[in-house]
Amino acid sequence: MSPLKPLALVFALSPAAVIAAPADSDWQALFNGKNLENWAIKIRHSKLGENTHNTFRAEDGLLKVRYDQYPDFNDDFGHIFYKEQPFSYYRLQVEYRFTGPQVDGGPEWAWRNNGIMYHAQAPETMALEQDFPLSIEYQLLGGKDTGERSTANLCTPGTHVVMTPVLRKDHCINSSSQTYPGDQWVTVELEVHGRELAVHKVNGEEVMRYTDLQKDDGTALAGGYIALQAESAPIDFRSVKLLNLEGCMDKDASNYKDYLVKHNAQSCRYP
Repeated sequence: MSPLKPLALVFALSPAAVIAAPADSDWQALFNGKNLENWAIKIRHSKLGENTHNTFRAEDGLLKVRYDQYPDFNDDFGHIFYKEQPFSYYRLQVEYRFTGPQVDGGPEWAWRNNGIMYHAQAPETMALEQDFPLSIEYQLLGGKDTGERSTANLCTPGTHVVMTPVLRKDHCINSSSQTYPGDQWVTVELEVHGRELAVHKVNGEEVMRYTDLQKDDGTALAGGYIALQAESAPIDFRSVKLLNLEGCMDKDASNYKDYLVKHNAQSCRYP
């Protein structure tokens, strides 16, 4: 199948990417701060649901990735999926910080390197030896003592995107973000409109956008699951919350929201 043609530039730069401020109650907390309910763990070399060496933990109000019980990394790349449902049109906001040393045996490129996988395949479809799900990766990187190292980058395991007008087949593309060294908290946000548009922000500032999300064969990639990575770097997630941008856009309905970008007539409720 030939690659999808890039969408019009006018859409990529349209005001639809800037939405009205929602109420706090409109956001859905994917991580409840208490336990890993609603999440599914898949670590390479292990079956779905096996939390190898206690990699993923809910402690102190945080979702933690830890390696203190690992004898060696052994390429045990891990992912924890929000399993309740896939999403297509939404904003995702995540607060994270890297903390502590890399596990013994972790690859050099994975030093303070993790990510948010979105539009991902379902966790139950991953093979036992599979390292990364087919997905779009919102890459998280920690800064080193010297030099620049951006975060909120893009990586594409089994996927491609368009950065107008070019179909990008690079595996990873750097954003324009600042470098965030040490163990500081960083807030990142993803806004995604199905296959049409994705925008990366760091601490409220846009650092990347792209369109035409697709699989390697050119098939449109319009939605999927959300997962957090464990790539050998200890990391904390303090907040993982989502604002669904798909819902009732009929102004006569009682549940109309002016920030929505995708209409779902079946969701409308009327007085």
